[in-house]
Amino acid sequence: MKIKAFGVEIWMNEYENNCLYNLAETCVESLTLDELLTMAGKKDTVMADLLPMKMTYGAIEGSDRLRDNVASLYQSQHRDNVLITHGAIGANALVHTTLVSPGDRVISVLPTYQQHYSIPESYGADVQILKLREENNFLPDLEELKALVTDNTSLIAINNPNNPTGSLMDENMLNAIVEIARSCDAYLLSDEVYRGTDQQGDGFTASVADLYEKGISTASMSKSFSLAGLRLGWIVGPKPLLGQVAIHRDYNTISVGLLDDYFAAIALENREAVLARSRKITRENLAVLDDWVAKEPLISYTKPQSATVALLKYNLNMSSREFCVQLLESKGVMFTPGSVMDMEGYVRIGFANNPEVLVAGLAKVSEFLAELQP
Repeated sequence: MKIKAFGVEIWMNEYENNCLYNLAETCVESLTLDELLTMAGKKDTVMADLLPMKMTYGAIEGSDRLRDNVASLYQSQHRDNVLITHGAIGANALVHTTLVSPGDRVISVLPTYQQHYSIPESYGADVQILKLREENNFLPDLEELKALVTDNTSLIAINNPNNPTGSLMDENMLNAIVEIARSCDAYLLSDEVYRGTDQQGDGFTASVADLYEKGISTASMSKSFSLAGLRLGWIVGPKPLLGQVAIHRDYNTISVGLLDDYFAAIALENREAVLARSRKITRENLAVLDDWVAKEPLISYTKPQSATVALLKYNLNMSSREFCVQLLESKGVMFTPGSVMDMEGYVRIGFANNPEVLVAGLAKVSEFLAELQP
């Protein structure tokens, strides 16, 4: 199997540990275990749980406790609709491995996480791209989607909230996409790793797992829940599909770590506190970013409605990689070049990190832009 290099991950691996101001990070500012256990009121009792714990593989599909907690994030899902995975990256890969065969038509939005088009392409699928455009606020054109659907469409992959644009499909649009998927009996995979970070209300939009009998939701503890170090995610979907996924999963994961399962369950049992923190950070930091963009003549953007990221359009005669490398080398600020997401002419910013880092980093970007102007 030949597969394209994973652009975003290669960029992050190359530069993430060599910057002063990481504005490429896509997780809400990570929690410490001290912060998590304080929220849960378990600092004084956690060792009583951990010391008797025998370090076995644990429940292969995830503990009942954890799967019940994941199911509670949805409107109509139950424990048997949940399979725990090694991060959302493992969840997405397993779905594609299970559902995609050579010659199948797979439709993916772009931009999105590269897994959703490069993995099926590597399997010999007929991958069709549904381009998200700035003039549509980076939301899909439903007529274009209808035109891409054929009788052998096995999978439609979307990303909601979207990475890297922060666009958000509301329930009405999701239901319209469901009807298109239903028309050809395709599965609908929604990468929902940023669900919970909407700028309005409680932060949660509808999930396709609740809207469609062949809807699949993937997500994780990394982004909205600020616990990327757990490397824990999940697939939520119809039970027959999860049975097929579990066959593939046996070959590459077996189970997630027992401690990861334990701490994820604690976080989800205290999700009101965790997500209140995440909403505060994302909403206050986006206001800072929005003010900054308004003052920068070389920068424009479509304001995110959710997630932790935005695409910044720059008015300069240079590639996005040149922009990001020069910025990093001269000011120590790290963005992600749009080129690694097939979106040349843009850079991605992650705005949900430490507020002091965001403010200081943006000031350095302003210095950089001022030096580039004639």
